Amino acid sequence: MTPELMIKACSFYTGHLVKTHFCTWRDIARTNENVALAEKMNRAVTCYNFRLQKSVFHHWRSYMEDQKEKLKNTLLRIQQIIYCHKLSIILTKWRNRARLKSKKKEDELILKHELQLKKWKNRLILKRATAEESNFPEQSSSEGSLVDETLKCDISLLPERAILQIFFYLSLKDVIICGQVNHAWMLMTQLNSLWNAIDFSTVKNVIPDKYILSTLQRWRLNVLRLNFHGCLLRPKTFRSVSHCRNLQELNVSDCPTFTDESMRHISEGCPGVLYLNLSNTTITNRTMRLLPRHFHNLQNLSLAYCRGFTDKGLQYLNLGNGCHKLIYLDLSGCTQISVQGFRYIANSCTGITHLTINDMPTLTDNCVKALVEKCSRITSLVFTGAPHISDRTFKALSTCKLRKIRFEGNKRVTDASFKYIDKNYPNLSHIYMADCKGITDSSLRSLSPLRQLTVLNLANCVRIGDMGLRQFLDGPASIRIRELNLSNCVRLSDVSVMKLSERCPNLNYLSLRNCDHLTAQGIGYIVNIFSLVSIDLSGTDISNEGLNVLSKHKKLKELSVSECYGITDVGIQAFCKSSLILEHLDVSYCSQLSDMIIKALAIYCINLTSLSVAGCPKITDSAMEMLSAKCHYLHILDISGCVLLTDQILEDLQIGCKQLRILKMQYCTNISKKAAQRMSSKVQQQEYNSNDPPRWFGYDREGDPLTELDNVTPSKGASELTVEKSTYSSEEQAA
Repeated sequence: MTPELMIKACSFYTGHLVKTHFCTWRDIARTNENVALAEKMNRAVTCYNFRLQKSVFHHWRSYMEDQKEKLKNTLLRIQQIIYCHKLSIILTKWRNRARLKSKKKEDELILKHELQLKKWKNRLILKRATAEESNFPEQSSSEGSLVDETLKCDISLLPERAILQIFFYLSLKDVIICGQVNHAWMLMTQLNSLWNAIDFSTVKNVIPDKYILSTLQRWRLNVLRLNFHGCLLRPKTFRSVSHCRNLQELNVSDCPTFTDESMRHISEGCPGVLYLNLSNTTITNRTMRLLPRHFHNLQNLSLAYCRGFTDKGLQYLNLGNGCHKLIYLDLSGCTQISVQGFRYIANSCTGITHLTINDMPTLTDNCVKALVEKCSRITSLVFTGAPHISDRTFKALSTCKLRKIRFEGNKRVTDASFKYIDKNYPNLSHIYMADCKGITDSSLRSLSPLRQLTVLNLANCVRIGDMGLRQFLDGPASIRIRELNLSNCVRLSDVSVMKLSERCPNLNYLSLRNCDHLTAQGIGYIVNIFSLVSIDLSGTDISNEGLNVLSKHKKLKELSVSECYGITDVGIQAFCKSSLILEHLDVSYCSQLSDMIIKALAIYCINLTSLSVAGCPKITDSAMEMLSAKCHYLHILDISGCVLLTDQILEDLQIGCKQLRILKMQYCTNISKKAAQRMSSKVQQQEYNSNDPPRWFGYDREGDPLTELDNVTPSKGASELTVEKSTYSSEEQAA
């Protein structure tokens, strides 16, 4: 065997051995791989199944949570539905009970009204029967019982303090009448404190000078205040005032017979006078010379419309001790005063705090500048009817600490006056700038920082709009504002009213007269001003719907809807049902209203004190009879233009409305002059004529509408009646 063969044999054997082992290994490897693959497949299947289960579980869990949430929401919704249903049932029952109670209360009021009206008619019948039997001397049993009842209620048994409180409400004429009842009443009227203040102006045409002399002589030590306003007395009577050594207040305004000589006697005898009213008298420089010599403590002085003194008379105020304690001065209508005269006032009356100068067209900026140079304590200023005052006056007044300022009818005052008002007058509380055409929205923006402002009157400032009022209300001034007059500010709309309801929590009095852009939506905002007690919506487009909305307020005491042609009896009735505390109502020149509103007032608003139905031709005697029977607190009544009313209503008013003080009966064609004269003795002020209604009333003397519509143009100022005939007063009738 050769080595080569040996190598081949070894190589063959090795290769065969490798081949055999490889095949064996390959078979074994293939078997192991299949097993591993099978295991992997099993694990993969297991993992897949686990993941599938996990995914299904998550979906199931989410589904169950959603179902639980839906179930919870469903249960909550069911509970809410049940709760709302219960509330609905409760509210329905409450509403039904409230309606039933309201209906019952309304029925009781109507029944009470009918009973009182029946009682009223029986009272009238009894009074007529008593008048017919007044010629018989014997008394009826009812009269005897009345006397017994009167004796049981004898006020003379009350304490002196209570008696004084009762008699303080009476006029001098009533006190005199009470003193003639009996001896006990005469003693009550002779209490010293009752004669501290005597007002002769209410009986100026009734009591003669002789009685005034005796009264002043008897009570000369007790008299502290005397009022002779409008009295036509002899000089001797005025001289008797000098016996009242303790006199502190004297009013002789509008006394044509009061002269310098009368003033001389009074000044010598009454040195302690603090208040002196000489307005519209014939005094001259002689009186002006007496004031600083005798009235060393004089604090209030009125020289309004006294044209007899000159600048020299004002120079006398600095004589002697002077009038340095004077704090109030009224120079209205004294057109004779020049710039030099105001300098004299400034030199002698440096302590003036309240200054009133009305109806003075000669007043200029220089006059005011000369006055305030030394009178820096002025806090209240009134300039009405001074057209020549301009922005320079405001600049001159910057040295004063003004709190109240009043300008009216001035066209030269512009926005420049208010530019620095928050810095110059931070304590301003009252601002009256009525009929100042130069004021715009810019002025309102300047007023907004005034934190003390409570009263703002911008009537007839026609250039003011929603933007200016919004800027004003956004400032701190809106928080304390109590009175706001925006009459004839025709650019204002519902936006301004909405802002008012949001920013004015203390607003009590609001006037939106003749604001034509106000709608029912704006009325809804007014209801949200809960502090409001008085609202003037005259001349607006308010309708029955607006009155229904306004009736929800329930706290209004005063309502004016004059010249509102969209309201009818239905609207007024709905408002009256919800306004039981109503005291003042003005529905004048709403010609569509009838007796139904008077019936509603008589049923629901028995506390009414002021009523105006002027220009309402459908009002009849039966309505006024109901008013007289129920509204016993009526003080002011305007029935001008109610052409269907007759003399009968005056008899009813005398019996039912004993507190009536002012009665206006212009253009009442069916009321006689004789009846009006009798009525004048029962009231303090009366206006009457029997002329036909003016054409702008819209109807004739019978109450029928005019056919010539072109000639009927109702005026926005129709509520300001001009008295064409002389009026009758209680004093003139008594005289």
